[in-house]
Amino acid sequence: MTATDIFSLANLIVLPMWLLMIVLPKWKATRFLMDYKVIPLILSLVYVLYIVIAIRISGGMDFGSLSSVMELFTEENAVLAGWVHYLAFDLLVGMWMIKQNENLGIHPLFMAPCLLATFMLGPVGFLLFMLMRSVKIKTA
Repeated sequence: MTATDIFSLANLIVLPMWLLMIVLPKWKATRFLMDYKVIPLILSLVYVLYIVIAIRISGGMDFGSLSSVMELFTEENAVLAGWVHYLAFDLLVGMWMIKQNENLGIHPLFMAPCLLATFMLGPVGFLLFMLMRSVKIKTA
């Protein structure tokens, strides 16, 4: 499989998980996938594989300056690893938000934009959730 194929597969496996988390967060199958972090674990394995490949090709990784990081993202395998990193961590944040909401009780219609924003824009969704969480805690 090519890096392009893996990119497509990684995107393909996170989409149903996000849909389940947004539409059916309490469903038994959704709970299983979230509790055991199935998709993030798969993505983590893919990340390890492609980060090792990128290191073997480029000979190391320098995160010491913006220009060094930009240079890293000219290597296809490093970019794929970076993308999978985003997918895995955004998904973990979304799972954490749902877990937090078990105690908060924010209505699913209000959680949906938080989860969607986390899926599409990562920190924006996290920020939105934290704002809602703060309001919910203050009014409780």
